Amino acid sequence: MTDVVEPTELLVPGPAEALSGLLGVPLPDLDKGLPLLWHWIYLLERPAQSDLGLDGHPIRNTVPAPPGPGRRRMWAGGQVRTCGALVCGESATKRTTVLSTQEKQGRSGALTFVVVGHQILQGDRIVVDERQDIVYRDAVEASGGTSEPEPGQAAKVPPAEDEWTIETSPTLLFRYSALTYNGHRIHYDRDYARDVEGYPGLLVHGPLQALAMAEAARARGYTGDQVFDYRLRSPLFDHQGLVVSATPRDGALATVARDGFGRQTATGTLHPAD
Repeated sequence: MTDVVEPTELLVPGPAEALSGLLGVPLPDLDKGLPLLWHWIYLLERPAQSDLGLDGHPIRNTVPAPPGPGRRRMWAGGQVRTCGALVCGESATKRTTVLSTQEKQGRSGALTFVVVGHQILQGDRIVVDERQDIVYRDAVEASGGTSEPEPGQAAKVPPAEDEWTIETSPTLLFRYSALTYNGHRIHYDRDYARDVEGYPGLLVHGPLQALAMAEAARARGYTGDQVFDYRLRSPLFDHQGLVVSATPRDGALATVARDGFGRQTATGTLHPAD
């Protein structure tokens, strides 16, 4: 297992232009710096096909490596601190390492909690300091879910004036997977998601929900050095839709991602960096 990886690349405008078009959000001035969380489309891990497991995730030559064969990986949340502008047209380096690992026992079996640290440096200065919380769980037998919501299960909650609706179509999920080089099949392979992992639909990426919350904050004019803590609360599936909001609260900005029926799936808090 590799303990630390440090890829370096020249940051070019293409990925940012692609993300802007994908979400329908304004393209920032790339010479002044990328918006919060846009670093997720740069300095990507690009594993060999032979290093991928059945679910599409790398199982070797990666950080973190799965703690055992067949374990299911979930992104649970994290914190991102920006310490300056990450600009296009210059090289940057991402330093990735495992900060901690903890074993627990859950209702569905063994759980492994892994905290991964990422630091992005540009010009010998750390401009992004990030912690990602990853959970590995034992595989469970698929229960034969359906790709459609249960009729009459809940009433839809229309978006308020200050909420932003994103259509989580299979096309959008596939394109986001491609943009982030994410091979996890639960986001684009409906048969696999249903028959192997037992999900009722395609899973909406946790990072996509966090990015949408950050964009809702940017639309309110929140820029500059920031600290963003976010938590993924509940799975979100393509047929449920995605609605996000950002609301000032106690000197910070509270962000929420929910489905079309009002169920919160992710939350976050954004405040200026010290």
